[in-house]
Amino acid sequence: MIIGYFSVAILELIIFLYLFELVTKYNCWKEIKKGNMAVAMATGGKMFGICNVIRFCIEAKESVYDTMIWSSLGFLLLLVAYFLFEFVTPVFRIDDEIAKDNRAVGFIAMIISVSLSFVIGASIV
Repeated sequence: MIIGYFSVAILELIIFLYLFELVTKYNCWKEIKKGNMAVAMATGGKMFGICNVIRFCIEAKESVYDTMIWSSLGFLLLLVAYFLFEFVTPVFRIDDEIAKDNRAVGFIAMIISVSLSFVIGASIV
């Protein structure tokens, strides 16, 4: 059972990060390679958020299949939060600021992903 949950978590993390990569205006891994800390913080927050939602789904202990369904829903909610964050900050573009290594914006993006993952996860259990 542990191997099943672990395998699903790794697979979902890869898929969900790829989907996040599609909606950002910058290439996360190229920016991280260049030393862009804002992108690293935002991406790390997304990774933590995704894994935290998966953790809550596993704790519900229904089945691996249920974990996949609920974690996918949790990811969609994290994605909605990402778009809402961009929408509620009309003064500047979040992706543009993160791409310019604005660490304050990267930090806030990380905190939003992390904190909302707890709310989403608690709602799932």
